[in-house]
Amino acid sequence: MRLIEHILDRLTGHTRVTLMETERMLVLREGRIETILGPGRHRIAARDVLREVHDLNILRFVSPYDGALWRDRPELAAAHLTEVRTGPAELAVITRDGRLHEVVLPEARAVWWKDAGPWEVERVPLTDRLEVPAPLLRRLVRAGLTTAFNATEVAEGHVGMLSVDGVLMGQLPPGTHGFWKVGRHVAVKQVDLRLRAHEVTGHEVLTRDRVTIRVNLTAIYRVTDPEAAVTRVRDFEEALHRAVALAYRKALGALTLDALLAEKGAVDAQVAETLRAEMARIGIELAEIALKDVILPGEMRDILTALVAAEKQAEANVIRRREETNATRSLLNTAKVMADNPVMLRLKELEALETIAGKVERLTVHNGTEGLLGDIVRLRD
Repeated sequence: MRLIEHILDRLTGHTRVTLMETERMLVLREGRIETILGPGRHRIAARDVLREVHDLNILRFVSPYDGALWRDRPELAAAHLTEVRTGPAELAVITRDGRLHEVVLPEARAVWWKDAGPWEVERVPLTDRLEVPAPLLRRLVRAGLTTAFNATEVAEGHVGMLSVDGVLMGQLPPGTHGFWKVGRHVAVKQVDLRLRAHEVTGHEVLTRDRVTIRVNLTAIYRVTDPEAAVTRVRDFEEALHRAVALAYRKALGALTLDALLAEKGAVDAQVAETLRAEMARIGIELAEIALKDVILPGEMRDILTALVAAEKQAEANVIRRREETNATRSLLNTAKVMADNPVMLRLKELEALETIAGKVERLTVHNGTEGLLGDIVRLRD
């Protein structure tokens, strides 16, 4: 049988080809697309025929005759192929046999073999924010299709300020967000909304009496209006730093060193009132602001230390003299009482004798108690 077929094919100018289940053949006769052959044994002309064999394991249909096939033989193409075209404001999510397979970007085209499917097409409209819908984002991540979008994570306690091509598009809550890669620049700037401390250290200030000091300042703040904080100034932390430094420079420059050291708390209140209004315009709330440290130059610190020591020494001398005066006055009062009261004098003598007796081992008394108190008191060890 095969021999007869072979003889007939040679006489009629044909040949036979066998295609497997995973193969398809595009046949062109005399330069024109004739058919697409499926699995099995086929008899085709041997002359003026171009054969193009495709493997279905390569899911996409890629051929130099792709355009001609859809133009000249659209019914043949539709019978064997699935074509997807996207507009400028949409994407297509392609599912193969119930599993996500590919994402077709805007203004793109893709063709797959129907028999490699089944295929499903889900069209996703593009929004101005270019954000991937959250359910679809989770599906794409699970399927490993992460090349079609960029993902960013907004931490807890933060807010993400989304801008597309330099235009602010809104805020993003904490969580993971994805944005389609469609040739536009997407940026997410995270803004911390928690209460924070900003330090200004080693800031030099010239006081009214021309003493150069260095101060350490602190400001406790939080961002209450993220949009104002990122749009009204280039860097809101830098703006806060500069505002705190300039406000204290102005306030401290109007005071002498002595007034500064005496009215430190009043300076904090004055500066805080000014800065709160200024920072509120850029979306920052000041909870507290304080002048933590005042650092004097070496010579001035030694002079001030000596001055304080002299003041404390003078205060100590005054207290000492006051106590001596009080003690002398007390002795005088006691002497007056004893001079007017002999019994009181005798009691004081007995107290003195008791004190002396408690300090010796042996006490010898001559001439009785009267002699002891009036004439002779002899102590022996």
